[in-house]
Amino acid sequence: MFSPCSRQFLSSQLRRLQSTLVVAEHNNDALLPVTQNALSAAKKIGGDISVLVAGTKCGPAAEKIAKAGGISKVLVAESDAFKGFTAESLTPLILATQKQFNFTHILAPATAFGKAVLPRVAAKLDVSPITDIIGVKDANTFVRTIYAGNAVLTLEAKDPIKVITVRGTAFAPEPLEGGSAAIEKAPEGNYKTDLTEWLSQELTKSDRPELTTAKNIVSGGRGLKSGDNFKLLYDLADKLKAAVGASRAAVDAGFVPNDLQIGQTGKIVAPDLYIAVGISGAIQHLAGMKDSKTIVAINKDPEAPIFQVSDYGLVADLFKAVPELTNKL
Repeated sequence: MFSPCSRQFLSSQLRRLQSTLVVAEHNNDALLPVTQNALSAAKKIGGDISVLVAGTKCGPAAEKIAKAGGISKVLVAESDAFKGFTAESLTPLILATQKQFNFTHILAPATAFGKAVLPRVAAKLDVSPITDIIGVKDANTFVRTIYAGNAVLTLEAKDPIKVITVRGTAFAPEPLEGGSAAIEKAPEGNYKTDLTEWLSQELTKSDRPELTTAKNIVSGGRGLKSGDNFKLLYDLADKLKAAVGASRAAVDAGFVPNDLQIGQTGKIVAPDLYIAVGISGAIQHLAGMKDSKTIVAINKDPEAPIFQVSDYGLVADLFKAVPELTNKL
């Protein structure tokens, strides 16, 4: 039997042996804010923290993350192989980094980027990925939702290396100040791959906030009846300086592109204000927005499930209520 003092000492020693690699998500020039949320989760795990920044000319992004407190080093890998940040090129880099430094935890945001890269890394390491965590109990115990957010699971990981994606909305962003981590080169190698070839991308330009980081969101569903009617939401969003989102039903109907989709198979959001317009409240949609601080629902059906999670509900014809609300703002 260990005494309480002995257990505390052993726990302290184990935390010192822990080391976490956070895979940064960025666009070479700037970090995506969700990286700061992943860094916050890494701090809850404890131990030494390193950050991997891989890109083509990612020096500016590396310099920004190096300013965050509590980071021991920033590992930088620059190569044309990382153009487009494909999982096929990043995985061997992460594996080489892991081989050199023997991290106990590898973290990335639970975004399209993280969901593409880390399961591949976990498979190569022959461990089970721990996905979309919303809490950290200790270095081996994590919290995540299951059944479209209807149940919360606490799991203890037995694998020697924990490969984890982090739900950004569940952790406060770590400020990029108070630190001066060393910037070092990541393990060098030939990371080019014949499996995929990056050709190009076309980014949607918008003056509105990015959906996953917006403080206010106006979201529309199938009740809007057409893509043209989404102009009602755009006008309201402009008054609120809000982002615009949509339910899967609206996306599947072709009203708006799928980068606006919120839900279990879309983006997870947790704004200060979420206005759901013409959205019934299917379980898949609720899984992506129910952590919003204030939820307002506008729907003509008083039995719509969305009213069960909303803080304020208006049973009304959206085609009359939304323009009236916009005019009063």
